Amino acid sequence: MEGIGVTAEGFGLKGPRGWAFRGIGIDAEPGALIAVEGPSGSGRTCLLLALTGRMRATEGTAAVGGARLPKQLAAVRRISAVANVAGVTDLDPALTVGEHLRERALLERRFGGSPRALLRPRKERAARAKLRVDSALAAAGLDLETLPKGARTAVRDLERLEELRLSVALALVGRPALLGVDDTDLKLSDTERAEAWALLKSVAEGGTTVVAVCSEAPEEAVRVSTHGEETADALTATGRA
Repeated sequence: MEGIGVTAEGFGLKGPRGWAFRGIGIDAEPGALIAVEGPSGSGRTCLLLALTGRMRATEGTAAVGGARLPKQLAAVRRISAVANVAGVTDLDPALTVGEHLRERALLERRFGGSPRALLRPRKERAARAKLRVDSALAAAGLDLETLPKGARTAVRDLERLEELRLSVALALVGRPALLGVDDTDLKLSDTERAEAWALLKSVAEGGTTVVAVCSEAPEEAVRVSTHGEETADALTATGRA
């Protein structure tokens, strides 16, 4: 799937304790790298989830491709995916990388395709799923051969950047037009941070529009700053899908 444009005007979300974010404006072309920049607690994650159709904004409008927010949440969810979002895409530390990938491929085979795709022979469906996983791993820059135990490496044994790459790969299996990544530069060294941005830039250049939450945006990104206070109540009140 090709990337899509993202625009917003006066976009905001209010919870019981006030505004999570407000007055957001975006004008990004398909295949853009959009960096949501701000300190922790400034509404960054709420904005990410709102732009990917997982939270409902309460003010202003946004357009994700041909879908309008906040009305067409389901349409946006169908063409987007999120990665590295605490409480939403958490990796199980006890499972291996291979187990996570197989589970994601199985979900994609059962629920991600058209009803007609389910009628294809099992071997053909398995081959297609493997191709999607391999493509996602390549796009995320995760080489299983470099891991301590290959695909049998437990998530708990991964380095922080490897965890990020795995989460991105799992999201890309569904070939989304829009990819949202939370806490992109959290707990990364300067070198690792540069690698993380190179990864997301590569994904965007490959055609998938990327929205990435960070504390400091790279110069080449479309920058979006958040203001206000993000609270647990705000997340609970609007809901996640």
